[in-house]
Amino acid sequence: MNGPLHHEPRPRTVSIGGATYDLFLTMGKALGERGGSVTLKAGGKLPVERVTESCGGGACNTSVGLQRLGCTAAFSGIIGSDQWGERLLKNLMKEGVDVSPATVVENETSSFSIILTLGSGDRTILYSPGVNEHLNDVTFDLDWLQEVDAVFLNHLSETSCVIEDDIVRTLLQKPERWLSWNPGGPQIRRGIASENEAALLRMTNLLLLNKEEALAFTKAKDTETALHVLVSAGAGNVCITDGRHGIVAADRKHTYRCPALPIPVVETTGAGDAFGTGALWALLKGCSLQEALVAGTLNSASVIGAIGAQAGLLTETQMRERMNQHLLTVETLP
Repeated sequence: MNGPLHHEPRPRTVSIGGATYDLFLTMGKALGERGGSVTLKAGGKLPVERVTESCGGGACNTSVGLQRLGCTAAFSGIIGSDQWGERLLKNLMKEGVDVSPATVVENETSSFSIILTLGSGDRTILYSPGVNEHLNDVTFDLDWLQEVDAVFLNHLSETSCVIEDDIVRTLLQKPERWLSWNPGGPQIRRGIASENEAALLRMTNLLLLNKEEALAFTKAKDTETALHVLVSAGAGNVCITDGRHGIVAADRKHTYRCPALPIPVVETTGAGDAFGTGALWALLKGCSLQEALVAGTLNSASVIGAIGAQAGLLTETQMRERMNQHLLTVETLP
């Protein structure tokens, strides 16, 4: 490990985006899976093997992940005043996350998901955005961007994208502040040429996308081209995840490939957030992109080995131990 990993002070971070209360239904073979589709018989009654409640949502996951890894983490998002919102807030505070930037909306429903966990380890999500759609210019605590070393911008809903210009304007005032960005569906659909997305790309230190998102965002036909396009657009480090096929990544000098760990998949929700959290932590600690890929992969592998987006998130001690023991080989591509 690089020396900076052991000597840098605790980075101050804020995660912007959603929080969701998740109800996992482990279905086993009760659901029919065929050709990437799941079938439910109308009027049927299916047995559930296990029910698990958990906290999730991009900003909730990444703030908890960064706090466990020794950062000083804050959550900036919207939570309802209902029972789900109370549980989300209690979980964040229990993890040590600062919820001062959060907004609690009265008489509204928090974001809620019912996640059908399939026998293959994959999942189907039934999702209600709830109050997550209320993140906007009025509810967004812009002052918090002035107080941190790194910003983790997670998926935003269509109505929440109005805060992008505020983020761009604030980050321009202090270019040494880190930005890690995982674009959401509305941003992906607008593409890299739209004004706000282009501005965000130019100041992004770590861009996180899965393969389908990267191709749609850039209109490229393959991941190698997408990497080139995104780095050329200004992103400092780009990571494109592809499930069991691992990750391809690039900085402004080289392209890398990191394999996935061959472990049993219990449930995949939160794997992308875990990867981004581990990778950002490593980069903030002074590690190379190659080492960041290893950290992200280790964190993601731990999460998919448990039910829920946060149960498997590694602590800083666990991450250091696993990075010292890992057998992953990151390949530099020609």
